[in-house]
Amino acid sequence: MTARPAPPSVSPAGSPSLIASTYFPEPLLQFADDGLHIDPKAGIARYGPRSWTASGRHPTRLRVGLIGTAELVEAARTWMRSRAEGVRGDVNNPEFPGWMPDRGFFSSLEFDDAWNEELGQTELRQVLEIKSQKDRFHAALTLFETKFRQLAERDSVPDYVVIALSDQIVARCGTADYTSKETGAVHRDLRRALKASAMKFRMPTQIVRAPTLDGRDRTPPSRIAWNFFTAMYCKAGGYPWSPYGLTPGTCYVGIGFYRPLGSAAATMQTSLVQAFDERGEGLVLRGHEFEWDPNKTGSRSPHLTADGAHQLMALVLERYESVMKQTPARVVVHKTSRYWPDERDGFRAVIESRVRRYDLMALEAQSRVRLITTSKYPPLRGTRFSFGELDYLYTTGYIPALNEFHGMHVPAPLQVADHVGQDSSRDTLLREVLALTKLNWNSAALGGLLPITIKFSGLVGEIMREIPADREPLPQFKFYI
Repeated sequence: MTARPAPPSVSPAGSPSLIASTYFPEPLLQFADDGLHIDPKAGIARYGPRSWTASGRHPTRLRVGLIGTAELVEAARTWMRSRAEGVRGDVNNPEFPGWMPDRGFFSSLEFDDAWNEELGQTELRQVLEIKSQKDRFHAALTLFETKFRQLAERDSVPDYVVIALSDQIVARCGTADYTSKETGAVHRDLRRALKASAMKFRMPTQIVRAPTLDGRDRTPPSRIAWNFFTAMYCKAGGYPWSPYGLTPGTCYVGIGFYRPLGSAAATMQTSLVQAFDERGEGLVLRGHEFEWDPNKTGSRSPHLTADGAHQLMALVLERYESVMKQTPARVVVHKTSRYWPDERDGFRAVIESRVRRYDLMALEAQSRVRLITTSKYPPLRGTRFSFGELDYLYTTGYIPALNEFHGMHVPAPLQVADHVGQDSSRDTLLREVLALTKLNWNSAALGGLLPITIKFSGLVGEIMREIPADREPLPQFKFYI
């Protein structure tokens, strides 16, 4: 179990021991033509997305498919064409430069009725009139899966599919809670189920709701455009930016867990692993199922046996070498709970047989320990402080380079709860954590609380729940965001 940090010790004279503190500057990101900037929005507006000139993966054109009612298909097409020309900003939200061949993402959108599937009023009414929540949810999912299949069977298929959801679909079919003898209590979410269903047909998707298209969404328009088109660029196969200065040849691994659908098997867990290279390219893998009973183990956080850890690490390194076409020179593992001895030994046995340098880190989001500033501003993002063997890192906070604070609450630092391996200095590892908070390609935000290695564990796990055990999930991140 994770122990609460002890308060700073007090010297015999009564004065508190000093807390060591340092500051890491905001990490740089790399864009087209090797342009550098700390801010994704400013970097893309100034230089263009990274893969425009760097990787051969830049989508010069994007064939867009649309699924929805006839009215929403037309509304989505009109909205995308309009926003692709650019969106004015305001004092707090920078202008979106557009998705055009000569600016912004330097690409063009293509639409064709042959890439659309409309939801007819009769088939929609048949779904919405079903009284049982469970049956209504399954009918809606079956209807959308039929549309995915019909698109996939066309001679010409879209690169990317936008699913426009009406208020009725969201209200009547957005979630379902029911109980069955086989699985117990089940909670289903239409967004997660649609992602898992579209994955069968290798279709990257974006779900957009009616309030976004008709203006009822009060989020600033330029912010919506930045997030929508940044995610779309990633799903189209490009990468909008890459980290700058990460150690070459490093494989960054995130370990997570999720529970299968239903509560009948309340003690079952499935392991989940995410791996990234120093350019931000990533893959997702599902591990094995195992039983974890908090009442017997004394820990709510699941932990792996030595064999389980060995099996999971062997899986990720084999798939990493196969997909990334390189053997890592260094491995850094992140998880959100401390490493138990068997777990640690299983990871180390595999890594040491393949890689010379490695570090295992446990990063805990906590709110028990904070710095109190003497000014009206919160602590700086990038502030690292320590006492004893405990390290803390502010990954949210005031950003002096932009004179901005991107947050709604008082920030709290991450705690480095565990560090095994010691092949890299703490400074190096914490700088890497800060850089990895900037790799969320599902939005254009400057950074976040957690590094990408563990940020998406919850999101990916929710979609993995919808993928049956006998179906292999796709490894590319674009199918999960």
